[in-house]
Amino acid sequence: MKLVAMLAAALIAVAAQAQDTIKIGVITDRVGVSKPYSEPATEGMVFGASEINKKGGVLGRRLELLVEDDQSKPDVSATQQQQTVTMEAKTPQMTPMNSADYLTTQLDNPYFWQTGPLGSVQIATLLAHAKKQNLKRVALITDNSDLGQAIGKAFRGGLEKAAMQVVDEEVVPLGATSATPQMQKIRGANPDAMFVAGVVTATNVLIFKAYRELGLKFPIHASYNLSVPIYMTAAKGLVNGITFVDAYDPDKPEVKAFEATYRKETGKEPANLHGYGYDGIMLVAEAIKKAGSTDKEKIRAAMQSLTYGGVMGAKGMKYHFPEGKRTGFDPNGMVVRVYEGDRQGRVVHVGQQ
Repeated sequence: MKLVAMLAAALIAVAAQAQDTIKIGVITDRVGVSKPYSEPATEGMVFGASEINKKGGVLGRRLELLVEDDQSKPDVSATQQQQTVTMEAKTPQMTPMNSADYLTTQLDNPYFWQTGPLGSVQIATLLAHAKKQNLKRVALITDNSDLGQAIGKAFRGGLEKAAMQVVDEEVVPLGATSATPQMQKIRGANPDAMFVAGVVTATNVLIFKAYRELGLKFPIHASYNLSVPIYMTAAKGLVNGITFVDAYDPDKPEVKAFEATYRKETGKEPANLHGYGYDGIMLVAEAIKKAGSTDKEKIRAAMQSLTYGGVMGAKGMKYHFPEGKRTGFDPNGMVVRVYEGDRQGRVVHVGQQ
């Protein structure tokens, strides 16, 4: 099974033609390996739309979400196929979580934006934090999903740019029942640290289990997939001390306000994944408001010119699409956090400096 390209970040396509509501299409995943990511992101989006509607909607009209399930079937290339369709229809499209670097470069599509933290941003942030460790020889491990390979490529490029020697690079295939063979090879290479670029929860858990069982001690630095709350239960007892990049700072004022409102309105505890979806619908609403119309070309121009401070990112971070670019996450907007016990703990570093 291939990991869904959107990494459970809903695709948002503005299709605002009805007079009574503004219809926004949402492609999400309700089954399969992407469900732990997509459900909270979609819940955050639904919550955001509800909050907007309580305040009178946008341009005096309520938002109506048209949610469709792609059943975790498409791979990264499918995202580009979706882009082709929306480009032909000239319909604005945005993904608030996807982190593949090339989604906005391999297809010249002025109607597509992504606001997730790119793989290249993730590794640069991790390396900025790891400077004090004086790493010279490192290992890299990922899975064979399309997105895992994309993040792995970005990580490899970042490590090479930092003049680090990748002494071993391993791939754990989807469906594997153990990562011990791969971890034994990494142990034999004796790295100063290991970087985990995998994005499939079950596979990453196997990696951490083998790491503990083999008694390995070198530090682990992981992709933002480790920010998914499911690891606090699925990898219980395995993740203490692991550092990971996140786009969510629990001490950020916007996060505290969002969490308080979400708890009050839903009775549930929100997490970073809810924030991705919430920011996504807010960005779309801001673009429509700025356009002053549901005209697709006006919305396209408004989205490209947006500067917006949301829930995600470090304190003070704002989404912004530079001229000619359609990746809106601030390159210095990521934080590095550490697992303390079985909980996602404190922020230990911010940005790429």
